[in-house]
Amino acid sequence: MDESRRRAWDWLEIGPAWIPRTGAPELETDAGARHVPGATGAGAQDAAGVADIAVMNWESLRAEVTACQRCALAGTRTQTVFGVGSPQARCLVVGEAPGAEEDRRGEPFVGRAGQLLDRMLAAIGCSRERDVFIANVLKCRPPGNRDPLPAEVAACQHFLARQVELVAPAVIVVLGRFAAQSVLETDASIASLRGQRHSYRAGSAQIPVVVTYHPAYLLRNPLDKGKAWRDLCLAAELLRATPGAMPLG
Repeated sequence: MDESRRRAWDWLEIGPAWIPRTGAPELETDAGARHVPGATGAGAQDAAGVADIAVMNWESLRAEVTACQRCALAGTRTQTVFGVGSPQARCLVVGEAPGAEEDRRGEPFVGRAGQLLDRMLAAIGCSRERDVFIANVLKCRPPGNRDPLPAEVAACQHFLARQVELVAPAVIVVLGRFAAQSVLETDASIASLRGQRHSYRAGSAQIPVVVTYHPAYLLRNPLDKGKAWRDLCLAAELLRATPGAMPLG
């Protein structure tokens, strides 16, 4: 076992009962492509507003998200959660929506789930501040942490699409069933989406997408951390395959 895998045991708190696979995970062919939404928004969005978002720079996009009134969540949030990390990140991590603590602090993935996510990223040599940008499908917390509604997803989808275009990551890692179904525009189960390379189209670019479990799920179901590690290995392999990429520690 190499040192990076040994460190993963500690970071992911996987005990000796987990037996890692030997060799690198296979890179499978694209299992599906997802296109960036066009200028035909739903709900409160109009075509002109979508077109404006599509050409915004990073700071303009952040300001637009902060002031957003595109759905009813604007009336229940404490603040929007734009995202955190490097705007030039090689890896974009996408979750579902802010929770109560994220809504209070304005940052995604804080608390125990955020700590586990940080260990997951560290296991493939990435840090939240340097190598990754973390965002959510929704920028506002749904009341009671309920599942996002279709109208809420429609109101936010162009924000995430523009974030993808501006970050231009080498890989997108999607956390959890809802985020995976939203990003890939599918109703497939997370079990069927894991373990393979998907694709997200941003402009002329086809960005590889890897689906894995949400850290909050892994806290409740620690036996599935081994499966998540294999997903991370796939993401790391895709990152290493990026032309000019630095080796991951």
